[in-house]
Amino acid sequence: MSDLNPTEAKILLVEDDQNFGDVLRSFLEVHDYDVTLAVDGVAGLEAYRTGKWDLCIFDVMMPRLSGFELAKKVRETDSQTPIIFLTAKAMKDDVLNGFELGADDYITKPFNSEELLARINVILRRSQVAADPKEEQTDFDFGQFHFNFPLRILTHTDDKGEVSKEKLSPKEAQLLKLFAIHKNNILSRSEALTKIWGEDNYFTARSMDVFVTKLRKYLKPDPAIEIVNIHGNGFQLLVSSEQEG
Repeated sequence: MSDLNPTEAKILLVEDDQNFGDVLRSFLEVHDYDVTLAVDGVAGLEAYRTGKWDLCIFDVMMPRLSGFELAKKVRETDSQTPIIFLTAKAMKDDVLNGFELGADDYITKPFNSEELLARINVILRRSQVAADPKEEQTDFDFGQFHFNFPLRILTHTDDKGEVSKEKLSPKEAQLLKLFAIHKNNILSRSEALTKIWGEDNYFTARSMDVFVTKLRKYLKPDPAIEIVNIHGNGFQLLVSSEQEG
């Protein structure tokens, strides 16, 4: 979308409760969103593949294909389209699982429709904000690693010239990109959470910690690289060989 006019925003709603889905679709249409409703995960996947969407809303508990499984398939080829999960579950593990699959928000039923509307507006506005020029960079070199952000490929070349590659998840790639942009400088926790998860709270912070642990594992082959926890502030991707140089 070129501006913030919601009439241009196309939303894919996948909800297996037909009555609830119809009510929610009608509510969003009253607020000028263009909403398509699919009533199970398989139908939702077909609708996703045949349309162009500004936002997806997936119920978690669905027959044939769950919301989590649907999101995983979407994220295999699309790391950009925002996803909101709707669920009757409130377990912390489910929330973390949703964020790890690349969700932008997670709302537990029953919820206030106005709250959902506000969250949709925030996510769509955030997705339209012009990127910082530094964030338009797509390839990064640090220590023994090369990182191709669009392909999400992290390549390691050791001292013997042996090459290994790792395919990162969308969230892993987004976080590593921020670390690479801020290389040898502090990346505040709040900035990372807001830019990648859209919100700084307990659940998103826990999710980020999981991804930092994964990135540390990927970067471990190069002893000159470490992700340092700056207490009370954030993290720092330290590349000692480049600091000295």
